[in-house]
Amino acid sequence: MDYLSLDETQLVARAVKGDEMAYRAIYELHEKAIRSRVSGYFKWKADVDDVVSESFQKAFVALGSFDASRSLRPWLNTIATRTALDHLDTIRREDEKKEGMKKRDGGKDASDPLTDIDPEEEIIQDENHRRLLSFIEELSPLYKEVMVKYMIEELEYEEIARTLELELNTVRTRIRRGKQQLAEMMLRGEIK
Repeated sequence: MDYLSLDETQLVARAVKGDEMAYRAIYELHEKAIRSRVSGYFKWKADVDDVVSESFQKAFVALGSFDASRSLRPWLNTIATRTALDHLDTIRREDEKKEGMKKRDGGKDASDPLTDIDPEEEIIQDENHRRLLSFIEELSPLYKEVMVKYMIEELEYEEIARTLELELNTVRTRIRRGKQQLAEMMLRGEIK
């Protein structure tokens, strides 16, 4: 069966019933438009990829509540726009946090090899690193391996995907969810 030849109503109905090929067809029919919709918000392709992937994930989760008498694209565009704005807000908060850390550290550039680190600061950094490793160890197995590659080995998304033989979007999703789990654990101070 050629799913791309089905009309949207049929595709949505099949997808709601769990038909993976219908999901794939919806993605293939609308991915370029959604990518085009959000690409103007970001400098980096990786951010666009993240937002497109997350937008479709959100849409597919909510597909059962979609009014099939309406056109799918405007609904997808709304989800994508909101996801892009959320992503921009997250980037802005991370930038503000980094800027605050720079100011607190007296404007010293951590990448400057001439920056002197006093022994007390080095002990604190080592302790923070050990705590981070402890938290990563407590992650669910689904996220743990990817987060080790990302946060400890400092591999790029593409390298992680190749190394673990995973789809690039799977790696992005697991890193995003792994970060969320880590943040929640750190806020609660949970280590078993």
